[in-house]
Amino acid sequence: MKSYTFVNYAWDDAKAAALDPVGRLAYRSNILGGDQRITNTGGGNTSSKITEKDPLTGAATEVLWVKGSGGDLRTSTRENFSSLYQEKLLGMQQLYLGRADKGLKSAAEDEMVGMASHATFNLNPRASSIDTPLHSFIPSKFVDHMHPNAIISIAASKNCEKLTQEIFGGEMAYVPWMRPGFELGLAMQAIVQKSPKVKSIMMGQHGFISWDDDEKACYTYTLDCIEKASAFIETKYVAKGGDATAFGGAKYATLTPEQRRATFAAILPWFRGQVSKAKRLIGTVQDDEKILRFVNSKDAARLAELGTSCPDHFLRTKIKPLYVDWSPQSEDAATLKKKLAAGLEAYRADYAAYYAKCKHANSPAMRDPNPTVVLIPGVGMIAWGKDKSESRVTAEFYNCAVEVMRGAEAIDTYISLPQQEAFDIEYWLLEEAKLKRMPAEKELARQVIIVVGAGSGIGKETAHRLVKEGAHIVCVDMKVESAQATAKEITDKYGLGIGVAGTGLSSCGPALGLAANITDRASVRAMLDDVALAFGGFDSICVTAGVFWPSDTSGHIPDDKWAFTFGVNVTGSYIVGDEALKTWKEQGLKGQLVLTTSANAAVAKKGSLAYDCSKAAANHLVRELAMELAPLVRVNGVAPATVVQGSAMFPRDRVIGSLAKYNIPYTDDEATDSLVTKLAQFYADRTLTKAPITPADQAEAYFLLVSQRLSKTTGQIVTVDGGLHEAFLR
Repeated sequence: MKSYTFVNYAWDDAKAAALDPVGRLAYRSNILGGDQRITNTGGGNTSSKITEKDPLTGAATEVLWVKGSGGDLRTSTRENFSSLYQEKLLGMQQLYLGRADKGLKSAAEDEMVGMASHATFNLNPRASSIDTPLHSFIPSKFVDHMHPNAIISIAASKNCEKLTQEIFGGEMAYVPWMRPGFELGLAMQAIVQKSPKVKSIMMGQHGFISWDDDEKACYTYTLDCIEKASAFIETKYVAKGGDATAFGGAKYATLTPEQRRATFAAILPWFRGQVSKAKRLIGTVQDDEKILRFVNSKDAARLAELGTSCPDHFLRTKIKPLYVDWSPQSEDAATLKKKLAAGLEAYRADYAAYYAKCKHANSPAMRDPNPTVVLIPGVGMIAWGKDKSESRVTAEFYNCAVEVMRGAEAIDTYISLPQQEAFDIEYWLLEEAKLKRMPAEKELARQVIIVVGAGSGIGKETAHRLVKEGAHIVCVDMKVESAQATAKEITDKYGLGIGVAGTGLSSCGPALGLAANITDRASVRAMLDDVALAFGGFDSICVTAGVFWPSDTSGHIPDDKWAFTFGVNVTGSYIVGDEALKTWKEQGLKGQLVLTTSANAAVAKKGSLAYDCSKAAANHLVRELAMELAPLVRVNGVAPATVVQGSAMFPRDRVIGSLAKYNIPYTDDEATDSLVTKLAQFYADRTLTKAPITPADQAEAYFLLVSQRLSKTTGQIVTVDGGLHEAFLR
């Protein structure tokens, strides 16, 4: 087995031998995509030319299996590959050339993408990629097209062609930048026909493509090319002084981790509000050593302004980031906000000018002009996306761009893609059509919702209910283990999403587990700051946490337990709302606060004196907070009747106590589930609907109140009690 320093060799002969040809293609793709030094998330594609039996004629025919549109090599399965008759694809060359010869080259490129469906083999529904001609027109059986940072560093260098010859000799040819499609595929075909010894091609400002007639050899050669490029760059990099002189050397010093956290917490919700005027965005923060080396450097402003080179990068990061020239040692967070505000205004104007200069008569309308990447000296990077997965990938791609710039500057001079070429990729009609085919966003998409008490019962059920509608969920509980367990249930079910960028809190997926004591303002503030660092801010809060302390047989409850009950059920909700309001005001985005009260707030019951009084106070707290937080935040309450099933407030001993209190027959050795069912049905029989109240019933009410379905409702209590007539409005 070969030894590599800059990539991982992962080929396993036994695994490969056990797979059919398409299975081996997926396997090769997975192990290539599993190493981000080989290709980025969603980037690159692979193919195999396989002899198949034609389903119509029964004759043997050559079929190109190639990674289809969308998807990620790291996770691709058979279903992610399109299959096309190789003979028909080659025949389409004449169709394209006939259109191109008439001066209709650009239109012909777009038409060919649609025409490829006529070459589909065996009714495969996977749409083919725009890179399909590259794989088809290279005659070898196995082809890899990758986007390694090391190779792109060469591709994005001023003297790319010369460097390619110096590093790879005659094995790797060169083509200048061309948009992927038939023109590029034909250019590659001509190179192979002219120079049979060529085994790979450097694609100017893009990546590279390599091939072989042996699958393992193709994989190994792909790694060889990346290893050779990486070694060349690192040798030059070290010779020029390494990290100490990277990007011109350091201009600013890094703030301490505590200072970076405080700075991010101070600006993120406000900044989220600024970039979310059209549609809400979710953030990812990154402040690791590599990104700080770049943002702190003398050349960061110059290189950031040049923008990214590889099309895969700027489709996520936009043509360039927003760099803020802020001095972390001499300026405070208030000054940073002012500079960010001015930078945003200038960025939007610049983006509008870029659009106006480069647009065509049939270009799609200008998209959101806000930056998706923000660079701050001493602090790090903020990336934005429609969800956590997208913002993480955006961060990942800009990390790739930074590494490309590092490599290119070490061996030569970094250059970016010309603006018009960048625009034609960003606003390509086929890309616009792909965006329009995307499924509609879910009802709570782009929302970050904090569920306090998510470790069990109603809170856990509410967290699961809201994430189904597309929300990002922050699970909060007194015990961090309980909060994290619920968050893990969510991520186990829905996945972490794609992308691996982000450190600490920002490495989370659609759910995050945090601890907080809602009776402690400092604890609540720390939790809200953690949410800001994880997602950029938040939109709604559901407080489902509560405690029940029964009075004794004489009706007495100790003073400390009375205070404890009111502390959690009333003061805690007030502290959460009051502290969250500071963040809501910073964001300037409308939000929702939902508190948990109880049917007991309206019905006096023996044995629950402190609880009932606290819930009556909570009812009025809803009304008071609705007044205080208006018009920015709607405040409502959910009033359950007794929820026994799945409730942390009904451990076995309390269930037994209640059964005894109401003279409901049971045995000491009876299973807990049986005891719970008996008590739940007893309470249900006192209602008009005669059905037990479950956490899922309550979760539905929380969903309605954080959604926009009741957008004009505030200061109200929604009862979910099965029809408890004693609690009717009076």
